[in-house]
Amino acid sequence: MKACFHYCLPLLLLHVTLTACAGDEPQTADKEESAVKWTPLFNGKDLEGWKVTNYGGEGEVLVDKGEIVITQGQDLSGIHTVRKDLPTENYEVQFEAMREAGSDFFAAITFPIGKNHCSLILGGWGGGLCGISSLDGMDASENETTSFQQFEGKRWYKVRVRVHGSRIAAWIDDNQIVDTDTDGRRVDVRFEVERSKPYGFSTYATTGRIRKAGIRRLPAPHEQKSAPADAKK
Repeated sequence: MKACFHYCLPLLLLHVTLTACAGDEPQTADKEESAVKWTPLFNGKDLEGWKVTNYGGEGEVLVDKGEIVITQGQDLSGIHTVRKDLPTENYEVQFEAMREAGSDFFAAITFPIGKNHCSLILGGWGGGLCGISSLDGMDASENETTSFQQFEGKRWYKVRVRVHGSRIAAWIDDNQIVDTDTDGRRVDVRFEVERSKPYGFSTYATTGRIRKAGIRRLPAPHEQKSAPADAKK
């Protein structure tokens, strides 16, 4: 019995140590991310760092009470950034958006993922469709990120987009609507919003408002170490 106890005790201690270490890693990552400060995307006074996007037939874009107002146009209306200080990978964007008039998407955001770009559509295709455009040539109505939500007019919704490594995630309020890995996939925007790159906000025949928009950089995801050649046999 004593021999068994002395043999098992080191194994028990090893198990406890490994379990504690495994539990520490996510907490450490969360602390690293929470320590990163948010940088405002707009100054609240004018469109400095941004330009009205020339889609053709677009509505006016103005700043009202610190909010970006993208007014209803014939089709697409919006703005894109000319800032050079914004990240292209490992970051989060958050903002609040409202559909003030119209019945189509009121807060599409175009954003980079490395050298590629895509868009998160909110309230498109008649008012309720959400998803990423485009993945492998399939837009927000055709790929695995497609979802539907009832959006109330003149109500603010909190939106968060996360690009971490090859993974894209997105939330509306506290509801996660996107969680997809783009590794090895073709990521691009629909041709209509090419001019929204690298970052842009747009609406379709709809007036939308944007406020409290910010961005923060994230620590790069930890690279997984390759297993030794002998271990793979």
